[in-house]
Amino acid sequence: MRVRNLPTLEATFAILTVTLFASSACAVTEKVLHDFTNGRGGAIPVGVILDDSGNLYGTTFDGGGADSTGCGGSGCGTVFELTPKAGGGWMEKVLHSFTEKDPVGFNPSSGVILDASGNLYGTTSGGGLFGCGYGGTLCGTVFELTPKAGGGWTEKLLHSFKPDGKDGQNPRAGLIFDTSGNLYGTTWYGGSGACFDGNGHGCGTVFELTPRAGGGWTEKVLYSFNDSGKDGIWPRASLIFDTSGNLYGTNFSGGVDGNGAVFELTRKPHGSWTEKILHGFTNGKDGNSPTASLIFDESGNLYGTTYYGPPQGYEGPCVDGTDLGCGTVFELSPKVSGGWTEKILHYFKSNGVDGFHPSAGFIFDASGNLYSSTIYGGTNDNGTVFDLTPTAGGGWLDKVLYSFDYKDGFGPGALIFDSEGNLYGTTEYGGNGSCNIGNFGCGTVFEIKP
Repeated sequence: MRVRNLPTLEATFAILTVTLFASSACAVTEKVLHDFTNGRGGAIPVGVILDDSGNLYGTTFDGGGADSTGCGGSGCGTVFELTPKAGGGWMEKVLHSFTEKDPVGFNPSSGVILDASGNLYGTTSGGGLFGCGYGGTLCGTVFELTPKAGGGWTEKLLHSFKPDGKDGQNPRAGLIFDTSGNLYGTTWYGGSGACFDGNGHGCGTVFELTPRAGGGWTEKVLYSFNDSGKDGIWPRASLIFDTSGNLYGTNFSGGVDGNGAVFELTRKPHGSWTEKILHGFTNGKDGNSPTASLIFDESGNLYGTTYYGPPQGYEGPCVDGTDLGCGTVFELSPKVSGGWTEKILHYFKSNGVDGFHPSAGFIFDASGNLYSSTIYGGTNDNGTVFDLTPTAGGGWLDKVLYSFDYKDGFGPGALIFDSEGNLYGTTEYGGNGSCNIGNFGCGTVFEIKP
């Protein structure tokens, strides 16, 4: 089984490559493939991937039948599979339900990835081996699920983050593989860097897990972020590689103005890594608080989003009650002389049509169009799926492909393509379910035919 696509909660949360597909000129249609209804099958889904047989795999932050009263009374999350039925429709199967005492942790905040053998890998934002219970110390884990020959799945703990946080703490993003089978990820807190926000948990890390010859995995912190006034802090999104094996990611906060940053990690010949800030957001015209992963185009330009920005009044106020703006789409282009040039491709507006507050990364189609989602906005203010199309004059045209109406979801996250160019994703909330997570619905898995 080969990896076909990988996901990137704030409405959640690019691996080595992104498969490119052509856009269709047909009318856009949306279909709910699965409606999480009662929490036992999971609640608050945070992304899906496809295998080569057309099955969908994902995680939910809450819900699950193993411990429905745990994790604050809403369940501790699940790993699930959706299989298309011969006569139409989809069947959900829970592969694993997390509990507060589960050694592989609880509350996954990101989706899973597949290896060539069909094993699933992911992270949990809390729990693990060291007594890090719900509402206590954060910790978190990296886990693997392996399919059994006779059916079912076996869970395996690859790494449990320690309460002192030196090896990282509270991973909220998904993982990526390198060509040697090593895993890379980020933690929101932890590391050796000093943070001055008073929480005492550290500023976050980039880590690597390497499989040992005799079994097991070895974790190594590649970089600890520092609240130095220049470095970024609190990485929320998955990492990506360039063709030379360098890592790229975003920080939710920190940087020169405290509004987040884009960073690069370059491997040195002797095995250590050097970090470099490519861009620090200023909350002027270029955005604030990136929560999503990045993506490269064929020319080496980087594309991403910021959750906030520009300040209120620059493109009109945002209806969320803040003065931080509705979010942006940005491009970073490498300069011949060194450094990077930033360009804003789109400012989101809360005008009843456009979406706002993007928190998911982009995917490309074969024509060079970008696709992603926003948590809020659209005609019903329940979020949108949109694309950005490059224009002949050098700009980009934003188009809302679909606005959610709550019954089919609220708060969409990362998207993937299938081989026919259809889009798949999840919504954190909405749908017809009734869950113990407030009156927001349990979330959905959807398909959009562009």
